[in-house]
Amino acid sequence: MGQRVSELNKKIFELHAEICQILANPKRLEILDILRDGEKTVTELASLANIPQANLSQHLALLRKKKIVESRREGVNIFYKITNPKIIQACSIIRDILFEQLADDEKLAKKIRGRR
Repeated sequence: MGQRVSELNKKIFELHAEICQILANPKRLEILDILRDGEKTVTELASLANIPQANLSQHLALLRKKKIVESRREGVNIFYKITNPKIIQACSIIRDILFEQLADDEKLAKKIRGRR
């Protein structure tokens, strides 16, 4: 049974790394941030993210392939939404950590400037 758990952990680490690779793009993170409040059409996403629809489609395809977003068609419109709210929670936690680090860096910079 220990071998099975190890194999499962190995697979989870691989999938985790793949998700992190997909999320390691500022535009894709911005797209997810836009979708945090609910589904949007491709046209809305392109406008809000200030990105051409062709580029947006490439980003959405990668996000869809990893099941981070899902789409539905309604007439001529395609709507996208985040598949699981925990994705937004994970991104928010990382953003919080980054804001804390920036605040700490700013405090350190002020201390250093104050010594001069």
